[in-house]
Amino acid sequence: MEQIVLSLDSGTPHLSLGLMVNGRTFSRVVEVGRTHAERLPSELEALFAEAALPLRADQIVIGTGPGSYTGLRVGASYALGLGRAWGVPVLGVCSLEGLAGAADGAVADSPVADSTVAVSLDARKEHVYGAVYRLAGGVVAETLHPAARYPLADFGRLAAGLVWNRDTAPDPLVLARNGLDHGSATWALVYL
Repeated sequence: MEQIVLSLDSGTPHLSLGLMVNGRTFSRVVEVGRTHAERLPSELEALFAEAALPLRADQIVIGTGPGSYTGLRVGASYALGLGRAWGVPVLGVCSLEGLAGAADGAVADSPVADSTVAVSLDARKEHVYGAVYRLAGGVVAETLHPAARYPLADFGRLAAGLVWNRDTAPDPLVLARNGLDHGSATWALVYL
């Protein structure tokens, strides 16, 4: 029997959607600006069609931010609605973890071994929302500096000498792997 995991992140100007199905992976990352609500249903249907699957998953992983208020609310509401309709759990994981897994060139299908990476999103006014993670097999194994709002100069010192992935779309498959590894059923959204 196929185990289908859907991942979704809508906190950035990108809409990141992923499916993991018994070792096969499918993803869509599209720049949507502020049109998450308009684009999410059709992009999700297209992702399931690409995978030749009916619109149904056994588990959902949602990126909980940091991100835009409206984008995060759209994604979370949609994920919770699907979770309730399908009778499946919705696990939350920090969206920055989706940036971490691909920070040093890894792709979700072949994650690198151990590494330490810094990730951040622009929080405006010379600040970033960032974190520093130690990865093991492409999954966050340890948080070295927690996700928080930092002055850009201070975070730059934390990131010195590390691969620093800045202002990119969360990788939905990396997000899914982290969600399955340590996602929380009791999550809250974090806004920029």
